[in-house]
Amino acid sequence: MVRKYILHIVLGLSVLASALGVVYSKHESRQLFVALQNLETERDNMNIDWGRLQLEQSTWATHARIASEAQKKLGMVVPDMNNITIITNRVKVEHE
Repeated sequence: MVRKYILHIVLGLSVLASALGVVYSKHESRQLFVALQNLETERDNMNIDWGRLQLEQSTWATHARIASEAQKKLGMVVPDMNNITIITNRVKVEHE
């Protein structure tokens, strides 16, 4: 008879421990899911910033912008055709 009560107590405690484990597991799962959503939102925001930075870089690096800045800040101009000298370097390659 005492064995029966001990068995019931052990089984009851096992069920209680199992239930607490399920609650803890579910709570941990929810916390991890919230953390995952926050990280995904941060990733999406970083991807948006990356796209903006690429667009800004391509805007700053256009040939027209570089030419404009060279003319304004450095006083550079496109030379006349008479002032252009073309130098060619022809290397003779011998075949064996």
